[in-house]
Amino acid sequence: MVQVKPKAKLTYDDYANLPGDERYELIDGELILVASPREIHQRILKILFRMIVAAEDSGLGWPDLLFISKDRLDIITAANVQGAPDLVVEILSPSTSRLDRSRKRELYERHQVKEMWLVDPEDRKISVLLLKDGKLDVVGEYSEGQSFSSATLGGLSIDLDKVFQSEVVR
Repeated sequence: MVQVKPKAKLTYDDYANLPGDERYELIDGELILVASPREIHQRILKILFRMIVAAEDSGLGWPDLLFISKDRLDIITAANVQGAPDLVVEILSPSTSRLDRSRKRELYERHQVKEMWLVDPEDRKISVLLLKDGKLDVVGEYSEGQSFSSATLGGLSIDLDKVFQSEVVR
C-alpha cells in the first residue's frame, strides 16, 4: 500500500523568503502563482487608494487594497499585519476572479474582515460585502452612475463614475 504524505502548509516566513520575481499569494498555507496585474487593475487601485487615503490618514496597499482604522493601527508591524484589516478590496481579473470570489472571501470570513469590495473592471461594477454572522454577504452591487457609502470608512462616498473614469478603464 502506497501512502501519500500530505503537503506541508507553507508559512509567512516561507513566503517572505521566496527567491525570484514571480508573483505569489499565500492562502491557507498554499502558494498560488498569480499573473501580474494589468494596467487597468493598477489604475483602479490608484484611484481607490487616493479616495481612501484622502478620507483616512493611514492606509496600506494589499491584498489589492486594505484599510485598517486608526484605533487598530497597532496590528501593523514592520514585517506584516498581525490581525484582520477592517476593509479589503479585490480588483478582479480573468486570472484571479475565481480565487478572489471564493478562497480569499472564505479566508477573510475566517479572519472576521468587516467589509470586502469586489471590483469588476470588465462589468464596471463594485460588489460590497459586509460581515454578518461570520459570513461576508453581498449587501449591494453598484455600477456607473451610482455611488455607495462605507460605514467602515466613516461614511465615505465612493463615486463609481470616478472609479471607472472612461480615460482610465478601456
